[in-house]
Amino acid sequence: MKLDRIIAVRNRKTIYRDGDRCLKVFDEGFSKADVLNEALNQARVEETGLNIPRVSEVTKTDGKWTIVSDYIKGKTLAELMRENPEKKDEYMNFFVELQLEMHSKTCPLLGKLRDKMDRKIAQTDLTATVRYDLHTRLEAMPKHNKLCHGDFNPSNIIVSDDGAYIIDWSHATQGNASADAARTYLLFWLEGDISSAEKYLDLFCEKSGTEKQYVQKWMPIVAASQTVKGNEKEREFLNSWINVVDYE
Repeated sequence: MKLDRIIAVRNRKTIYRDGDRCLKVFDEGFSKADVLNEALNQARVEETGLNIPRVSEVTKTDGKWTIVSDYIKGKTLAELMRENPEKKDEYMNFFVELQLEMHSKTCPLLGKLRDKMDRKIAQTDLTATVRYDLHTRLEAMPKHNKLCHGDFNPSNIIVSDDGAYIIDWSHATQGNASADAARTYLLFWLEGDISSAEKYLDLFCEKSGTEKQYVQKWMPIVAASQTVKGNEKEREFLNSWINVVDYE
């Protein structure tokens, strides 16, 4: 096992290439349960037929938990967007189409998005009144069972010669696609790319036949669920979305 070629470093995880294998090495702070759950999510999503890297094993590298999967040669969609700004609209169109293809799948053994958000809202340091309001809003939203990524953004798409691959399934759930879209919209905002956020939302709503106000109703709920793990700057931004006037 060779760990001399680093592909990326993300959120206390280091990704290496070892020939035709990709090794995601988790820092020591990650629990066994979290790592095994991510590998299980990915293995379950493989069964949908989507283009994703296949998991081959979970092991330990220098005492650190490691998920071993296929190495996908290519560039992320985020890299392509930066390198070819004149193609931004084309890439954004492709990005939304890929997300809609994912949402067309079901993965019945995944955890439920609604349950995860309920737990996250309960863990926030928001006031009891705000938490109650958010729990009530969540309960009132339509219940769906579509495959949701939970962190769908251009850096999690690898474009290779044989197609596009969606990576990083640690947050995968089954639930309402508009909640997944609300998360993607907020991710663009967190990157400071507000024009892309608006373009993305317009495209998603147009292509999916979804009312924009419906996706917007998810935003305070999704923002609250993300404050638990965000840094101080992110939490400040997300709290501004939790406190927005309800879209009616």
